[in-house]
Amino acid sequence: MYASCHSPRRLLTQFAAALLAVVASRFAAAAISDVGVYTSPVRSFSTASYWIEGVDGVVLIDTQFLPEEGVQAVEMAERATGKKVVTAIVLHPNPDKFNGTAALQARGIRVITSTQVKALIPAVHEIRLGWFFDQYAPDYPKLSAVPDAFGDRSTDLNVAGITLKLHVVGRGASGAHVLVQHGDRVFVGDLINPENHAWLELGLIDEWLTRLDEIRAMQPAVVYPGRGKAGDAALIKKQADYLLDVQRRVQETLQPGEIGMFSKLLLQRGVEAAYPQLGYPIFVRDGLAAVWRAEQAKRK
Repeated sequence: MYASCHSPRRLLTQFAAALLAVVASRFAAAAISDVGVYTSPVRSFSTASYWIEGVDGVVLIDTQFLPEEGVQAVEMAERATGKKVVTAIVLHPNPDKFNGTAALQARGIRVITSTQVKALIPAVHEIRLGWFFDQYAPDYPKLSAVPDAFGDRSTDLNVAGITLKLHVVGRGASGAHVLVQHGDRVFVGDLINPENHAWLELGLIDEWLTRLDEIRAMQPAVVYPGRGKAGDAALIKKQADYLLDVQRRVQETLQPGEIGMFSKLLLQRGVEAAYPQLGYPIFVRDGLAAVWRAEQAKRK
């Protein structure tokens, strides 16, 4: 019995099985991948660019507000992983997501987004160029970003030895969005801002809440926001509660016509007093008039 249980062939078979298990576990760990983050200075809005380490390369999420910071995000990711960034994904048409596109393309990195997001970038760039160029010259790009479009529908992306689900969704913080899902983790851009006020420029609270429902349906274990720390699905509810509160405050103040200076000031002070811990109050200040108009339209 001793010889049959411990024969050279049996031992060799057990060793091979153990070796295969180790190799498989390492490949599985690589497939799950590591996530890291580069965060820009406050001057450029504390913007997060995440990297996802794959088996044979790295994927970057968003390209930063200033091109030089997009390059810094790439270099940090490559130092941390020992692998090259091969693809970057722009989540929505705001300059802190797309301004670094050309700088990354010059390094041989493919930058992609949805057809819908790509179509909106030139008009957004033209507006923001007037806002920001003089303030950030010579670092702010004069030319509009031109990422590649992967299509106008949700799809799987196989890159760097991993598979990502790219969800094409509608309006919210911006006029169009891409959500990147990797297993039970979701990268959501500015649709969730756990440490800052919401970017309400478009005033699309109802549609934004729909986007949050779509994120919730993915049942994420980890949510990666466009700025601020990642967290669990509780971040979704926190963002929804904030949006509903801002909407309620506007509804209770609403009067016919455009928002008056006094009404806007009262709303602004009320929101800021209710959320003293949140950064970038200018995000909500500049959006109150748009929320007001959206609520007015619902009453017509």
